[in-house]
Amino acid sequence: MSSHLLLVINPGSTSTKLSHFVDTEERFAETLAHSTEELAAFSSITAQAPFRRAAIDDFLTRHRIDPETLSAVVARGGLLRPLEGGVYAVDDAMVRDLTSGVYGHHASNLGGVLARSIADAARCPAFIADPVVVDELEDVARFSGLPALPRKSIFHALNQKSAAREACRRAGLAYESCSLIVAHMGGGVSVGAHRNGRVVDVNNALDGEGPFSPERAGSVPAGQLLTLALSGTHEEAQLRRMLTGAGGLVAYCGTNDLREVLARADAGDETAALAFRAMCRQIAKEIASHGATLRGAVDAIVLTGGMAYNDALVEEIRASVSFLAPITVIPGEREMVSLAAAGLGALQGEREVRRYE
Repeated sequence: MSSHLLLVINPGSTSTKLSHFVDTEERFAETLAHSTEELAAFSSITAQAPFRRAAIDDFLTRHRIDPETLSAVVARGGLLRPLEGGVYAVDDAMVRDLTSGVYGHHASNLGGVLARSIADAARCPAFIADPVVVDELEDVARFSGLPALPRKSIFHALNQKSAAREACRRAGLAYESCSLIVAHMGGGVSVGAHRNGRVVDVNNALDGEGPFSPERAGSVPAGQLLTLALSGTHEEAQLRRMLTGAGGLVAYCGTNDLREVLARADAGDETAALAFRAMCRQIAKEIASHGATLRGAVDAIVLTGGMAYNDALVEEIRASVSFLAPITVIPGEREMVSLAAAGLGALQGEREVRRYE
């Protein structure tokens, strides 16, 4: 069987991550940094596409990668309409929505656009996989308590799905027939209940649900937030920043670095120690709540994301939730390898290729 060569593209706000895979082996990887001055020359995120395409072409040239040898180009998915999880071909309708920003503007929108551009020239398919807008919620999970404010599915779908599949592989189980609780723990924390290959309930980690994290406030007392919002002391942008970016450990300890928080705690800083324990408790409570979602039938709890590298955090959470199910730790964001695995699965016929149109 011949090898498959894949280019993986993951655009961020100030960088473009690139990897070249031969099947599951990563041969070359770079993070191309883009300065504020460089990006300031463009009127919009969409307008950055030719600039970033040139940087990708340079990457291919420097590593002597002939685009025509690529089997597929796989990119991080952007802000699209709500989708079921899976691998999607980048078609004209997807490029249109990513370019127009009809569902929101974000650097990740460039992923599909760039992948399609390179793939067209190389005469190979372009894919995205499990974008943040994956929506597989059960109808009962959409109720918030106010009809005007339905719960939305926005979470770390790519890594949650990838970590879940890997945990099942290690256990000799099929993801599509398991019940799992997956906690992605990074700058934001999302905890999902996975049943038979679908994320039937999950907190909106971007927009004020779930545990607080290194940078996000999570769920906060609604009445007190309303009073603060109407007090006239803060502009809307300031309030949004307090909830996302300056909340969580940043608000309590002035840093989003978990290692620094733990070092302070070890040195006797009681605020740091309590903030760490509180964050762990909130994550554990969110995990435990999905024991009810899955009605006690939990095959495994999966801890993933950057904070899963931290033994102290993992052990604190393990002590609280290990009664529910065995715990598997799969640390890291795993974005590039997850995208490559999705693309390879599509090429080998192991993953269905869905259409966006």
